Amino acid sequence: MIGSLLGLFGVLALVGGGALAAHAYSNSQQTLANPEYGEAIWSDEPADSIFPDTIGGRDGRLGDLTNPKYAYWRRLGISPETSCGKGLTAKTLASAERLGCKAVLRATYIDPTGDVVATIALVVLPGGISKKVELAQAFEGMENEGAVAPLAVPGTPAAEWKKFGRNGSALEATAGEHLPYAVAATVGAVNGRLAGNLPGDWAEDEAEVMTDRESWYAEAEILVRMFELHVDDLQLGGAES
Repeated sequence: MIGSLLGLFGVLALVGGGALAAHAYSNSQQTLANPEYGEAIWSDEPADSIFPDTIGGRDGRLGDLTNPKYAYWRRLGISPETSCGKGLTAKTLASAERLGCKAVLRATYIDPTGDVVATIALVVLPGGISKKVELAQAFEGMENEGAVAPLAVPGTPAAEWKKFGRNGSALEATAGEHLPYAVAATVGAVNGRLAGNLPGDWAEDEAEVMTDRESWYAEAEILVRMFELHVDDLQLGGAES
């Protein structure tokens, strides 16, 4: 009887030990978010990770931003140049340099219609929240200035992008203590049409002209907000075991 009980306890101990070991292994495979990784995204992430092949939002789906199934923007090219002077337009650059701009990473995308191109930028500023917020505040009212210098991509519909009219732009500070970035975008028409340059009677209707211009600003703002969410995802992906 005693031998049987000892045998039973031995089996339970083995089972319990195995369960504990399995639990410990399971915990070892879990990843914990590393908020501070956000500060290293711009230097540690590959360029095609920061600027994915596609970025989503089609059909209002914002939860899976890099899934081609929901793609709205398709990447045409990434700039090898990361200087602030090359990446931003004059007035935005002046504000960024005053705040200690460290780098500007850029890529150009095209929308599903093939009619709209956009250059998106990650503006790297000194750590903390105040600098990026100050840059966003300085940009208010300068939507016509363009924010991001257009990045032409040879052999694509954006080959002449630097010569196109810049029809809309947006710039926002990323959320989060460990994301020292502003995200900015400039959008334009592939055929070079300027915002508000409408045909016929529409060109004489001030409301129509303003609606056209505002639609371009909205396009840039939506792209910026999608890219902000993508940067959040990159921060969560930079985890430590």
